[in-house]
Amino acid sequence: MNIQRIHHVAYRCKDAKQTVEFYRDLLDMEFLLAIAENEVPSTKAPDPYMHVFLDAGQGNVLAFFELPNSPDMDRDHNTPAWVQHIAFEVASMDELLAAKERLENAGLKVLGPTEHTIFKSIYFFDPNGHRIELAANTAKPGMLEELKRVAPAMLEEWAQTKKAPKHAAWLHGEGEFPGDNA
Repeated sequence: MNIQRIHHVAYRCKDAKQTVEFYRDLLDMEFLLAIAENEVPSTKAPDPYMHVFLDAGQGNVLAFFELPNSPDMDRDHNTPAWVQHIAFEVASMDELLAAKERLENAGLKVLGPTEHTIFKSIYFFDPNGHRIELAANTAKPGMLEELKRVAPAMLEEWAQTKKAPKHAAWLHGEGEFPGDNA
């Protein structure tokens, strides 16, 4: 199998028009297309929907379904609200801070920037209650390579203990990044 990229990621929305306006006007995503049918193609269920697609940059597509005949949308209450989110990359810290100001000026509550060592992020919610993250990369040379190197050992240790492994404790301010000693 040769996966090329994510074709699109789809979420549910409360109102397709409001959702398109939010992502178009506040995050500068181009509205690409809409598909609407009265029958679900894959199941043949008589269930009308509006499916909208937005350009999230570099061939990435974010899509939403409005489902007027379904119960009101809700979230998984067994999962903390911070876990499920959509993260988008911006080009720089200047862009991240400008985005924060733009969103706050539009009346949104924005958390951050939050320091993650390899990137900084801001967080906010879209009109549907989906948590959105904007991130600007700040990794020093070698950091991502080191994280990739230790990832298999970290995953194995996590699988055995369900406790955070310390292979990359420098990421959380414990000790120094090994590349700083080079």
